[in-house]
Amino acid sequence: MNFLGIIPARFGSTRLEGKPLADICGKPMIQHVYERVNKVINDVYVATDDIRIEEVVKSFGGNVVMTSEKHNSGTNRCLEAHKIIQENSETEFEVVLNIQGDEPMLASDQILELMSCFDNPKTEIATLVTKVNEAEDLNSKTSAFVIYDVNMRAIYFSRTPIPAVKGLNKNEWFGKSDFYKHIGMYAYRPNVLEIIANLSQSKLELIEGLEQNRWIENGYPIHVAITEFDSISVDTQEDLENIKKIMCK
Repeated sequence: MNFLGIIPARFGSTRLEGKPLADICGKPMIQHVYERVNKVINDVYVATDDIRIEEVVKSFGGNVVMTSEKHNSGTNRCLEAHKIIQENSETEFEVVLNIQGDEPMLASDQILELMSCFDNPKTEIATLVTKVNEAEDLNSKTSAFVIYDVNMRAIYFSRTPIPAVKGLNKNEWFGKSDFYKHIGMYAYRPNVLEIIANLSQSKLELIEGLEQNRWIENGYPIHVAITEFDSISVDTQEDLENIKKIMCK
């Protein structure tokens, strides 16, 4: 099966502008991500709308494709990038991976776990989840939580820990149920990617601020795989400093 890895990367960010180029142990963050993806996928591209990011990716020998400045989601940027890449490639890509460019500690095994979802020919969209192992994680302001059915298909994504435990205060929930949080990496069949990228925003998506609920509301099942690797994303300067402490020992 032919996989295409795409890493959307914007320079603008409300909380940490230019974060793809932030230096971590002598390398820009986007290079750390690219190299980890490239260990398990031969065809990897950074999709950006900024010439500064394009130049840096080229400087370390990476593949990069320029996309529109108008995209409001990584999904739409991935769709455009896939079209550009596919037009110029002799390889027919069967699955497109959308990999977050702000997770420099991404484990290559996570990508393999996501790719394995497509061993099932019925899988159209896939993503990763990881079990919550610390009570304090249920109070996270940045995590998204997910519940899934017996067929490993997502039922719902929420900013609030789900399921709620009846009759108990939230600080008593941990240990009374298994909770899973979402790892923000996706893979799609190209034909499905084109469809979901053009869907109108949905009610639950807008309420939660989670694009994946749009797909579920429109009847597109999301297969989930459980990973033991919990990625750490960089959203703020504080996150960046914490990542440096871990990676630059």
